[in-house]
Amino acid sequence: MISPAGRPARRIAARLTGAMALLLAATGCVDGSGSGAVTGKVTSLTVLDYYTQRSEHAQWDKVLDACGKTAGVRIEHTSVPPASLIPRVLRQASARTLPDLLMLDNADLQRIAQTGALTPLSRYGIDTGGFAEGILSAGTYEGEVYGLAPYVSTVALFYNKDMLAEAGVAVPRTWDELKEAAAGLTRHGRYGMAVDANATFESSWQFLPFLWSNGGNEKRLDTPQAAQALQLWVDLVRNGSMSKSVLNWTQADVHDQFAAGRTAMMINGPWRIAALDKDKDLHWGVAPIPVPRLGQSPVTPLGGEVWTLPRSRSEDRQRKAADVLACLNTPSNTLTLAKQHFTVPSRTAVAARYAEQDPSMAVFVKSVRGARVRTGELGVRWPKAATGIYTAIQSALTGERTPEEALEHAQQIAAAD
Repeated sequence: MISPAGRPARRIAARLTGAMALLLAATGCVDGSGSGAVTGKVTSLTVLDYYTQRSEHAQWDKVLDACGKTAGVRIEHTSVPPASLIPRVLRQASARTLPDLLMLDNADLQRIAQTGALTPLSRYGIDTGGFAEGILSAGTYEGEVYGLAPYVSTVALFYNKDMLAEAGVAVPRTWDELKEAAAGLTRHGRYGMAVDANATFESSWQFLPFLWSNGGNEKRLDTPQAAQALQLWVDLVRNGSMSKSVLNWTQADVHDQFAAGRTAMMINGPWRIAALDKDKDLHWGVAPIPVPRLGQSPVTPLGGEVWTLPRSRSEDRQRKAADVLACLNTPSNTLTLAKQHFTVPSRTAVAARYAEQDPSMAVFVKSVRGARVRTGELGVRWPKAATGIYTAIQSALTGERTPEEALEHAQQIAAAD
């Protein structure tokens, strides 16, 4: 996401300490006024997110304002840089100044819900029907839904049609085909393949489809399945099919390399489509991420942000905020937002119609149906595993450790208290 949505780079947040968890649990209910119970008619609501990009913020302004009018309130919309969101949420929780409506990356939902700072959506009868299981689980903590995502995203394989045709290379479907294709597409000044392998959660996000599709699991990183997935990336760098610079590239950098013709294939998300479409001379296609063996379906991570209701001492404010949250997640609004951000509407039926209207999104729509939420297995411990994964990627691709050694170290990081 990183990207308009589902952006792991935007998902790098400060870790919630035990002391802070106790503090938030102790403060319990908070409201957006900062002065205890709110009395009188509710005329405005505060909203906080990390959509700081001008066009993106304006798009959300429009939808939020429309939903505010439906609920009979004025919206005060604030956006902060992605890395600042969670620290700000923790400060506001302790000061009892949380906004009325709060957006969170889905990977952060569980650790914030764990503190008691959020309200279950069932309290206000918000419709949670029609969502794929993985999408709904992204906003769930201990059996209660605390957040809903109007749209979601995942990753796929983008390829340059002209380059593949010129080299006589077919779109790869398996890992063996990927290595062969990447080697066949590599030329002077051009690599066959590119991924984000930098030392952030973005690279962990990009690695998950390879880990999961090979039967690996974030609960135990030091397994043969995980080592095989990491070995694939090592082999691509070692044989020259992938630049060593991937160790420093963000997903935006990977996109730039692809758009400039310096790589023939890349792993990236649908939020890149808007920029790719601006270059009329760039003929690109998108396909599922290659899998270990023919006939398998890739298992990809679920990206996207969920909207939540921070606890408030004002029942009236919470009810109004719930009305706005429900409005954001109506079928029509999820479709509008998905089109604006080149993402996938969260409701399954809406997503299916969208795929018919825009074939370039069909691969992402299909992948989202079976996508996994990053916190699904480890919950609040996911950030430790993610740190272990990108640390292993760095040490293996530099040759500091073998994939097996790197993942043994990763498991130690993930298991540390």
